[in-house]
Amino acid sequence: MAPRKLAAGNWKMNGTLAALDQIDQLVADQPAPGCDILICPPATLIQPMAARAQGRIAIGGQDCHASASGAHTGDIAAAQLRDAGASHVILGHSERRTDHGETDAEVQAKAVAAHAAGLIAVICLGETEAQRDAGQTLDVIASQLAGSVPEGASAANTVIAYEPVWAIGTGRTPTNDQIAEVHALIRDRLAARFADGADMALLYGGSVKPGNAAEIFAIAHVNGALVGGASLKAADFGPIVAALSAA
Repeated sequence: MAPRKLAAGNWKMNGTLAALDQIDQLVADQPAPGCDILICPPATLIQPMAARAQGRIAIGGQDCHASASGAHTGDIAAAQLRDAGASHVILGHSERRTDHGETDAEVQAKAVAAHAAGLIAVICLGETEAQRDAGQTLDVIASQLAGSVPEGASAANTVIAYEPVWAIGTGRTPTNDQIAEVHALIRDRLAARFADGADMALLYGGSVKPGNAAEIFAIAHVNGALVGGASLKAADFGPIVAALSAA
């Protein structure tokens, strides 16, 4: 089976209840999309957004704790995300790795917790500009992939997102050849490690916009996108979904 195409939006720390009308608009604009759609809003919006989406759009969290419960003030458990209506959770985003010092081992532990709660883990990988300039990109991605993805990962419970740190929110994107090189490495490593690794969805993220989406989706082993700022408005995200549906 071929990897499922997925257009995922990461709202990060943006959005209030007033933004829920964007979900209505997205559904209206894409009544029968040719790909899966996922929106990961702030935790405060998961339940009302899931109710609004009514299964037409998948809803996810932006992080979870590795523990099922306990004295972890301000954190959220995978089962709590699931209870609120989430089906996915983003893990290991570069902003979590940088701002909160998350290690590959911690990301892997969170992925195990997500799987145990019945969530699909969207595990993020990416190199910094300094690592790219030093020619270390493939080594960094291979190391993060090996350390962040647990043994229980499968095409049914795991999505991998490649997001070069230097391209997130900057308007800069790697060349098509650079994206292809990294995605080919990820696909090869997954296929060698997991029985269905060839079927795991691989997303590209980092300044994906309506103007460059179709070109990115034409690259081998790119099965979708993890979109930041351009996912906040249906008018911006809708054309990206349409481009993926047509790819």
